[in-house]
Formats: sequence, structure tokens, C-alpha cells
Amino acid sequence: MMTKEQYIASLRTLHLNLYRFGKKVENVVDDPIVRPSLNSFAATYELAEDPQYEDLMTATSNLTGKKINRFTHLHQSTDDLIRKVKMQRLLGQKTAACFQRCVGLDAANAVYSTTYETDEACKTQYHENFVKFWTEVQNNDWAVDGAMTDVKGDRGLSPSQQADPDLFLHVVERTPDGVYVTGAKAHQTGYLNSHYVLVMPTISMRKGDEDYAISFACPTDAEGITLILGRQSCDTRKTEEYNDIDVGNKVYGGHEVLVIFDRVFIPNEMIFLNGEVEFAGMMVERFAGYHRQSYGGCKVGVGDVLIGATALATEMAGCAKASHVKDKIIEMTHLNETLYCCGIACSSQGTKTKSGNYLIDLLLANVCKQNVTRFPYEIARLAQDLAGGLMVTQPSEADYRNPATHDYIEKYLKGVASVPTEDRMRVLRLIENMTMGTAAVGYLPESMHGAGSPQAQRIMIARQSNLDMKKKLAKEIARIK
Repeated sequence: MMTKEQYIASLRTLHLNLYRFGKKVENVVDDPIVRPSLNSFAATYELAEDPQYEDLMTATSNLTGKKINRFTHLHQSTDDLIRKVKMQRLLGQKTAACFQRCVGLDAANAVYSTTYETDEACKTQYHENFVKFWTEVQNNDWAVDGAMTDVKGDRGLSPSQQADPDLFLHVVERTPDGVYVTGAKAHQTGYLNSHYVLVMPTISMRKGDEDYAISFACPTDAEGITLILGRQSCDTRKTEEYNDIDVGNKVYGGHEVLVIFDRVFIPNEMIFLNGEVEFAGMMVERFAGYHRQSYGGCKVGVGDVLIGATALATEMAGCAKASHVKDKIIEMTHLNETLYCCGIACSSQGTKTKSGNYLIDLLLANVCKQNVTRFPYEIARLAQDLAGGLMVTQPSEADYRNPATHDYIEKYLKGVASVPTEDRMRVLRLIENMTMGTAAVGYLPESMHGAGSPQAQRIMIARQSNLDMKKKLAKEIARIK
């Protein structure tokens, strides 16, 4: 396994074609906007080195028998699924941000089982291709980004019906050695901090969509790939001279990029689906299920930090003992732990696939994510309620450091006399960051739209709910023949 330092050094060998705020970024690793997200990703390597977290952060590979980072593991039991959720909560607690490596893990497990069943039905060799690739991932401890979401264009039309065929990533040329693909993948979390990208279809496909039913892996800096960084609220605070207090979470963060593929060549040995439209939906459904499970861990860990920050803010303001304050903290905890219950539940009810790895209970995973589209928003609302208006109206750190205004701020932003004013400012900025700033992108909008929209989960809940069985139960109790 790589150390944190080795991981960061390995990223320096990449030549990513990244644009940010209208300019090309020459040094992605040290870019002040990107670096906090790299630090979050690096925590997945750092904690794997710590003996006290070995049980959660590492596993034994079913492919090689070697000790590996759990973020490269193919789940071999329900215990593995549970440990994954616990690992994600731990990392959320340590970073208070999106640590980004879950997407590749979830993609790998979905592709592993889907390729096995595709080969079984179609006599292809996608599973062999994937096993060879993923063995290399495990042996090198590579970071892999999972890419599913296409830009989609006209949502009322299938991929092959779009006015512009590139609005869904697709094969534009086939050769004896491989294929060329063109299109884009949106909202890509962790791409800039990954060595490879594992691409999947974005929706179920049907006849006529064969060129869009494509899954493959390629280096993140492959020829023909252009990256455009997504804008986040308050992101330029990271570039200011005084950026210690005002950014809220100075060390950790996340990012999203738009990934454009312009005739990118994919060799045959790196292709895991190529025109088998009937298996595109299976891959999508399984990835979505794994990723919806993930939110029962990562968002809970971030929620732990937000609850802690809110409790600190009330103590610093001298109101922590008020009954309504205590009750709101209890409600935040109740909501957060309910999300964790869902993540553990869908994991404990997982089942073995034909390929041998384990799949979560899809119904419970979708229930988990449906709750994640709601509860973090209420947790954030309560945090803002208890933090008070000073969270968004306090002066800047530059004014706090300015001798002309420092003493006024020190005097008039004081809460409890024993608490330094600067500490109070730091906690309030952390709450702002987590509910409104750059970290909020990974906590709130990602809670809503990550791993599919709320309606996508409701569709899956309807499919998995076994309503006929429930009607039969009612008929038996009511003695209806």
C-alpha cells in the first residue's frame, strides 16, 4: 500500500489538462483551490497506515491474498459491507468533507459483478479484463475515480435520439485494437486526485443505444481529456492572504469537475462493456445501490462534526443549557444516527452475487439515500438556528488582524468571558462552511443529488418494494379469497 506521501508524490507525475477560472492550471497538486480536496483524499491513505484503524481501513484481497486498502477491496461478506460504512463515517469525522474515494470503490464492485454476468450470457471476456485491471489497482494502491453521470441533454430523449450525439458519452469509432469515445461526464468528484477513471453508462439502455452502452478504464491524464473545475461558494477565500479563519475548514475540502472526452482511445483490454445494452441497467443499478449505501457513512461522519461545532457554538454563547437548545442538539443527533442505521441495515442484509462479491440490499440502500436527501438539510437548518446570525455577519479575518479594528472585534464579538473571541469566530466559520460554503457542496447538494436524484431512489423503492406480496398478506389477514 502507498503512504500518504507516496500518494501525493505519484499525483505529481500526472499531466492533467485542467482549467480553472478561465486559466490553465499548471500545478494541480499545489493549486490552492484544489489542494484541500487532495488532502481529504490523502486521508484515505494516511488512516490506512495507522494501526488503530487497520481493521476498518484495510482488507485482504480476494484476487491476490495481499493486504490492501479497503478502498480497493471487492466486498466478500456482509461484514465487509458494514466495515465500509464504518470506515466512511470515520473519514467524514476526520475531514468534515467529501474524501472522494468511495465512487471508485462502488464502481469497481458494480463492474466486477456485472461483467461476470455479462460474460456468462454473451460469451465475452469483460470480467477477465476487469480482474486484470483491478489486480493492478490493488497492487499499486491506485486511486480510481468512478464516472457515471452524463450531461444528458434533452431528458425526454434516449441517448441515440439526442440532437447532439455527444451529450451522452459514446463510441465514435471502432478499430481492431479498441474504440474511440467522445462525450462528457459531469459532477466528477475526486477526478483530479485519481490515477485512473472507471467509466460506466449513466442509464439503462435499449436497442439502438449500443454505442452508448460502454464501460472502460483509462488514465485520468489520457490524451484527449480536458477538465474544467466546478465553481463553489466562497472558494476564493482559499486564495486570500488571511485564509485561516474565514475558510472554516482550512485543511480539507472537495471538488467537482466536468470531464470532456474528445476522441479518447480505449484499448480492448480496458473495455468492460461494449454494446450489450441489456446489461447497462444492471451496472447502473448496482453502482447506484452501492453509492447510496455510502451516504449512510460519509454524511454521518460529516454530520458528527457539524453537531459538535453547533454544540460548541452554543457553549461559547452561554446558552447550551437552555432546554430548547438541548432538544435541538438531540434532534440533530437523532437524524444523523437514523442515517447511520440505514447504512448499516442495507449492508447487513447484503447478498452474494454470482461473481462472489457482495451486493447490499437495494431497497434499503435506496431508503438510506432517500433519507439523506432530507435529514442533512434539517441538521444544517438546526445548526444555523443555534449558531445565530453572527455565523454570516462577523467581520473578516483581515479586519480581525488589522490593528485599527482588532480590539473592537475582540471586544464586541466576545461570548462567554473564558472563551477566546478568535475561537468563537473559528467555530462559526466552520458551521458557515459546512452549511453554506465550499464544504456545503459535499454535504447538502451532494446529499440531494449524489448517487442520483431523490426521484431516482423513489423509482427504485417502488421496483423493490414487493407490493404484490404485501397485498397478499393483507388478503390473508382479511380472509379475501
